[in-house]
Amino acid sequence: MKLSALALSLSLLVVGQAAHAAPDFAQVKDILTKNACLACHAVDKKVIGPAYEEVAAKHKGQADAAEVLTKHIKGGSSGVYGPIPMPPNVGISDADIKTVVDWLVAGAPH
Repeated sequence: MKLSALALSLSLLVVGQAAHAAPDFAQVKDILTKNACLACHAVDKKVIGPAYEEVAAKHKGQADAAEVLTKHIKGGSSGVYGPIPMPPNVGISDADIKTVVDWLVAGAPH
């Protein structure tokens, strides 16, 4: 009985990990490109705005990270990473925001 419980637990762990896997970077890069995000951000260095790796690190382990990041992407933000405000991104779809946020929450892997 204990062995079957262990097997079930491991199976659920694997399924759970797959559900939280980062989106493919090529897909994320396409979204960032078509929405002009890369004009102000880069993955690993500050441009006008912070590097995506910095954003991911700042929100790592925060329970509300996805909600906060979604709000900042869609509605813009000010004073989060310095004096330069981030304008709202009203043209990006909710599905694309979710993909980018999932990538950021996963640590912005590339």
